[in-house]
Amino acid sequence: MEQKNLLLAIILSAIIMVGFQWYNASQRPPPVEEILTQKSKTNLPGLPTSPNPRTKSNKLDTAGMSVPIPGFNSVTAEAKAMKNALTATPRLTIESKRVTGSISLVGARIDDLTLKSYRETIQPESKNISLLLPFGTTNPYYADFGWVSGDTQVPNENTIWESNNQTLTAKKPVRLTWQNTDGVTFIQEISLDANFMFTINQRVENNGTKSATVYPFGRISRTGTPEITDFYILHEGMLGVFDDVLKEIDYDEIQEDKLIQNKSKGGWIGITDKYWLTALIPDQNANIDTRFSDQIKKGIDNYQVDFRGDAQIITPGAAAQASSKFFAGAKEAQLILDYRDQLNIARFDLAIDWGWFEFLTKPIFFALMYFNDYLGNMGLSILLLTVLIKLAFFPLANKSYRAMSKMKLLQPQMVKIRERFKDDKAKMNQEVMQLYKREKANPAAGCLPILPQIPVFFALYKVVFVTIELRHAPFYGWIKDLSAADPVTPLNLFGLINWTPPEIMAIGIWPIIMGVTMFIQQKLNPPPPDPMQAKIFMFLPIMFTFMLARFPSGLVIYWAWNNALSVLQQYVIMRQAGATIGNQKTS
Repeated sequence: MEQKNLLLAIILSAIIMVGFQWYNASQRPPPVEEILTQKSKTNLPGLPTSPNPRTKSNKLDTAGMSVPIPGFNSVTAEAKAMKNALTATPRLTIESKRVTGSISLVGARIDDLTLKSYRETIQPESKNISLLLPFGTTNPYYADFGWVSGDTQVPNENTIWESNNQTLTAKKPVRLTWQNTDGVTFIQEISLDANFMFTINQRVENNGTKSATVYPFGRISRTGTPEITDFYILHEGMLGVFDDVLKEIDYDEIQEDKLIQNKSKGGWIGITDKYWLTALIPDQNANIDTRFSDQIKKGIDNYQVDFRGDAQIITPGAAAQASSKFFAGAKEAQLILDYRDQLNIARFDLAIDWGWFEFLTKPIFFALMYFNDYLGNMGLSILLLTVLIKLAFFPLANKSYRAMSKMKLLQPQMVKIRERFKDDKAKMNQEVMQLYKREKANPAAGCLPILPQIPVFFALYKVVFVTIELRHAPFYGWIKDLSAADPVTPLNLFGLINWTPPEIMAIGIWPIIMGVTMFIQQKLNPPPPDPMQAKIFMFLPIMFTFMLARFPSGLVIYWAWNNALSVLQQYVIMRQAGATIGNQKTS
């Protein structure tokens, strides 16, 4: 009975692993497609309509800039469209150690941002990640800030702002101004920190003769649905924190609902990709109305997240201001936590999807980062973490391996009982149970170390899959990216043959090593009494080798190293117990 239960557990685990295998296949880039799009905006009540996305915009030479649309490889056409968009209207430059780009002076849109620290592939000559895109490109993606009003003219998408200088840096903010015919001056002071956080101070000065009522707002607009991993362990789409509660909206959900509104004091709202985030962060003490929305124009989804603050009544000679922030960059865990703590942004750490096992995922991640600071290699950090996990489970594993050693010592007696009572199953089971009781053997004890390691395995998987710190992190030899599958396979003689095997057959070296360690570990365990079960168990290392072949190599290395440590530990215990190892009995 215990063998059947174990077999059932393995089959269920295999089903889970197959699901992960399917997931890994789903992450491969789709075929190259060029999507013709047109941009429009969904707005809060009273918000102005955004300009047509086909409108050209902005002046800046961008030869060689990267294309940010996932799965889109028509570099030449898109780069040309990008250059045309950036040279269409005036703009000021953004330049810092971590980002470069520009701001359109038409509409005061932050719509051109490239991340200097990240590239599209592991190749050093590959293009940097472009996060934001202006009108005129395939998929415009930008943020802007402004006001709505019912009693005075406010700047809109066609407003040409005046700037006090032409470059925004981490040490030099810019000041944009515009005055309407009523004598009301609108000012945006934009600053940038050393990383990915913009601060926008919106100020209104009333130099006219009548009062003006304005509502400050901020919004992020994205044209077209991006390519996503579309797997349940990761959220990609719209999200926000409202009154300290996280709300996540998938693209298909907003496509169906079209409009989702929330009220909150403080919090934040944004759009997240796997590794990148754009987020609007209003004053954390302000009451805001927020919206997730989607509007279709010519068959293309136009997504928007926005917030609107309370009314500001500005009498003649008075002024009012509102301050908010805009994050646009990589979801670096420590940086996100620092922003949460230093800027008092409510639950900003939830921008990273830590998953169900957050209580394990976070400690595992920060342990890896701590080890990496000393070892200088994330792969070595995974190996060290595995050793520490083995030490943590050492008492439980020792008990398990001793139980398995005792079970192996009892195999000859169990075989005799089964042969003697092969025609009386009830009597056979009774005699086997009496043998277990007499020898104080527990057949279920061998499964005990597996149970606590399951959440650890999934937590480590989440870390390798979600965190940008593991993206493009190298190990040694042919492993250049621990978040990607092992790229080397013997089927094409390690690349010597110009042939790419089907994905299900593309088994790398590390998955093979993992399969071998699993096979050795299996040989140390007591064999199932049923010949059919024994054959199935012998096939499991091969099956798991195929299933893990397309998993992130960092996870496969962890599993192989964990198996190797388990084999060593089990071998020592079996020698001490005098159990049979292979065909040789130890003493």
